[in-house]
Amino acid sequence: MVNISKKYIHRRRGAGGFTIIELLLIVALTLIMTAISIPTVRSTIASYQLAGAVDSASGAIQGTRYQAIMHGYPYQVDINSATNQYRILSEVPPATTFTAVGSAVPISTTGVAIGVGTASSGLAGHLIMQFRPNGSVSVTSGQAPPMTFTIAYNGTTKHFKVSNYGSISITTTTP
Repeated sequence: MVNISKKYIHRRRGAGGFTIIELLLIVALTLIMTAISIPTVRSTIASYQLAGAVDSASGAIQGTRYQAIMHGYPYQVDINSATNQYRILSEVPPATTFTAVGSAVPISTTGVAIGVGTASSGLAGHLIMQFRPNGSVSVTSGQAPPMTFTIAYNGTTKHFKVSNYGSISITTTTP
């Protein structure tokens, strides 16, 4: 019979894991790092949301001008500051009035504010730009040229200026 000594049966096991102090230090460091990064993340998200709204508005203007040139008949973009949406309309010959090409499209799903200046009565809150097949652009909602509007979000405002031939210049103001 084999004699197994107790020394081999009861092996000494080393202490494993972390102490409570080590765990508390890790949790504290994680909380501090998270607290430091939250303002940066919020600021980055806000800048992306504003950039998305700016790209949406610019794309609508440029795309509508292109459609007018390509199809050979007038188009309009109606930017509505009350609903923060735009709508594209066309005047397909032999029609004499503009009809909506699709439904209204939101500029952004966030709290972006659009400013369109003072329109003529009946068109308050709207900036309507008309695009001709020759590439020219005019404002038909009563604002004085040049065509300008703003998009603001989280304290930053982007100012749009649209030339008579659809060139868009954008400037930024921050508090």
